[in-house]
Amino acid sequence: MSAPRFCQRCGAPLEPHVEEGRTRLRCAGRAAEGGREAQAPCGFVHYGNPTPVVAAIVQHGDDVILVRNHGWPPTWFALVTGFLEAGETPQEGVLRELSEELGLEGTIRGLVGVYAFPQRNEVIIAYHVEVTGEPVLGAELEAMKRVPIAKLKPWPFATGDAVRDWLASRR
Repeated sequence: MSAPRFCQRCGAPLEPHVEEGRTRLRCAGRAAEGGREAQAPCGFVHYGNPTPVVAAIVQHGDDVILVRNHGWPPTWFALVTGFLEAGETPQEGVLRELSEELGLEGTIRGLVGVYAFPQRNEVIIAYHVEVTGEPVLGAELEAMKRVPIAKLKPWPFATGDAVRDWLASRR
């Protein structure tokens, strides 16, 4: 996601500004006071905080279910993930995503960990979730596959770190 170019409060351009040792975007405009331009800047600072994402290591018997979203290369499979929505807990969010993407209900067996994904400015909250029943692909997914836990291998970024930690915890 690209950074905004204009202030959310007044519409003026945002400019880089060093604050607290970090470069952030700050409003370059002036707040209006009684029909004339004020001397102080609007004050808006765009912090660019990461977006919270939930992820599920979906255990179905002795397998883990991995999914591929529409538009991903044919060899890319990953965990069930989705953005945490306003007003829901991470636990509610991961179970909602599981229902939306695979049509399954699950039981959370534990928090695997919390992982930075700076390439997308996200923080991933990963859970181990056990499911039963038969999965049905949701609208966001193009494919799924079952991987025996004994053959599951982590990948070198994002949710792959959660897979690595979950596998290590099972030893």
